[in-house]
Amino acid sequence: MKLIVVAGVSGAIGYALAEACLARDEESRVIGLCREPLKVPEPLRSHSRVNLLAWDAEEEQSPQKVALALEKVIPASRGIDTFLYAAGLLHNDDIFPEKRLEDLKAMSMARAFAVNATGFATLAQALLPWLRHREFKRVVAISAKVGSIEDNRLGGWYAYRSSKAALNMLVRTLSVELPRRCKPIACLALHPGTTDSGLSNPFTQSLAHLQVHSPAETAGNLLSVIEGITPMENGCFLSWDGSVLPW
Repeated sequence: MKLIVVAGVSGAIGYALAEACLARDEESRVIGLCREPLKVPEPLRSHSRVNLLAWDAEEEQSPQKVALALEKVIPASRGIDTFLYAAGLLHNDDIFPEKRLEDLKAMSMARAFAVNATGFATLAQALLPWLRHREFKRVVAISAKVGSIEDNRLGGWYAYRSSKAALNMLVRTLSVELPRRCKPIACLALHPGTTDSGLSNPFTQSLAHLQVHSPAETAGNLLSVIEGITPMENGCFLSWDGSVLPW
């Protein structure tokens, strides 16, 4: 992977993925997207092979602004070979996973869908000109096992579950269209596993029985899967260890 766009580069997994991509290949170049590039930690912000662009999943015009800025860095005619969508919203000061139906709020649902699903689709739309070259491309959305409809046995977490399920459907739908227009390409969803991050911090006790990885471990696991992707994996939903997950 040489030219990589990482959306959500200020998050734990996105940041670790960017670092790992740079470390694995000295010729790689990362375009990092996040709401506030100046808040990205210094090692990445000042890296000679990194460009950080402002992007807000909740702002309608943001993908078009990214495309205009990206054209100045990497012309569309040159293309990118990897698009990693690592943005995600589970909770913040105003949002927390719902335990029961009474906890559901329209605002929380809308924000979860904007960050976890819609942001991926609109960025893929904006990046389409960069995916039309004839070399193999990877479009990878960092999803979540809790977005699996078939695997949902516990309920709750309405906004997060449904928005990740929507992300999975977007991946599946893109996996039908993109090979017609950008062949060769693979578009897939990846479950990162449980990662020690700000997203998981409030759930330390409930995660005690699970295998928890550091962000660097998660990035390594995911890149091992991503680097092994071929057009045969197009339209798949995979776990961090490469196993297939049910939609």
